[in-house]
Amino acid sequence: MRKPFLFAYTLAATLGAWSLVAQNYEFLIYTIVTLALVTLIYLGDRKFTFSPTVLWGFNLWLVLHILGGLWHVNDGVLYSLVLIDIVDEPYSILKYDQLVHAYCYFIIALLLWRVVSTVRLDAPQWLLVALTVLAASGVGGLNEMVEFSATVLVPNTNVGGYENTAIDLVANFLGACLAIPFFKES
Repeated sequence: MRKPFLFAYTLAATLGAWSLVAQNYEFLIYTIVTLALVTLIYLGDRKFTFSPTVLWGFNLWLVLHILGGLWHVNDGVLYSLVLIDIVDEPYSILKYDQLVHAYCYFIIALLLWRVVSTVRLDAPQWLLVALTVLAASGVGGLNEMVEFSATVLVPNTNVGGYENTAIDLVANFLGACLAIPFFKES
């Protein structure tokens, strides 16, 4: 097993253990999803041999994710922290949460680009780029469904409401778009 995957599984286990100790049941749900995602990427790596840089970038996202939900700052968690007050409530832009979403889907787009560009499709480059960005955005939509499930299953989550979901989807899309210049290298 490649080192980035050993590290990723260790991080996922850390997320689960920290969630249990903190009695953060919302993040126990995310632990299961994180383990599934790491396993999916691991299985994909057998066929597509993802770049070590991108895999370590994925691990950085895992660290940011763990800290975001479990590190307490002021009256909330790091995910709630406003980094730069660009737009006030109810949007609260730019929060740590939005930055991590953009970064996550930057990495997801790079992983998906490797898959899309490896499969021999008879399609123009611009179409493959568009499909990759849309696929990464689709994964982001799935993430929002997981967050919604957490709000249904666990009382008192830090997920937020409709505005948070919409802003997360925009951040996911922007992150995927920011990956476009790096597609050839990943």
